[in-house]
Amino acid sequence: MTLGEHLGFLIGYLLFTTVFFGVLTLLGKLPEGWSFVHVAAITLCITGSGRYLRRYLSS
Repeated sequence: MTLGEHLGFLIGYLLFTTVFFGVLTLLGKLPEGWSFVHVAAITLCITGSGRYLRRYLSS
């Protein structure tokens, strides 16, 4: 992957996580005491699992 692809992924990830956090906050679905970092960690785990699964299934 090139630098542009990495930056595009990072910007897209941060944008999605920010919107997701905003929606969860607006709807009152976040547990008490959770912050942006918690939501970012969850979305990072989902993203990592998807990448691992893609590599596993393509080999």
